[in-house]
Amino acid sequence: MEIFWTLRFFKELTPYEVYRILNLRNEVFVMEQSCLFLDTDEKDLRAWHLMGWNAEGELCAYARLLPGGIAYEVPSIGRVVTASKFRQIGLGKQLMYRALMYCRELFGPTPLKIGAQLYLKEFYASFGFFQSGPIYLEDGIEHLEMTKLYID
Repeated sequence: MEIFWTLRFFKELTPYEVYRILNLRNEVFVMEQSCLFLDTDEKDLRAWHLMGWNAEGELCAYARLLPGGIAYEVPSIGRVVTASKFRQIGLGKQLMYRALMYCRELFGPTPLKIGAQLYLKEFYASFGFFQSGPIYLEDGIEHLEMTKLYID
């Protein structure tokens, strides 16, 4: 399946893109993972939004890229999500590869941090992230801070 990738700063997003992003994040983070939390935050307004679309115009994968000083002192990748019907085909790996590539372009060869769900620790480790903080609960799900020392 061919995926078309787009990257836009918040102010450049169309209303359709904003709707699709929020819909996907709510489907997965609120409904699927049974977390009652306010997904929208001020971070979205200062983020780059990476979107993977299929030929039918469906948003299949998404991540937001944040400059340093917003979530952490260094740049970060967050809200990493793949739509349920597009899992198990390697799309998450494609998404992270693109996210790292764009972070390098946007922020230079700098360390990155993420707040990862614990069950995805090995997935992120395969991209060079290592645990850099204790396990903590966020919205009832175990998370951990992970760091990548530089962007390849």
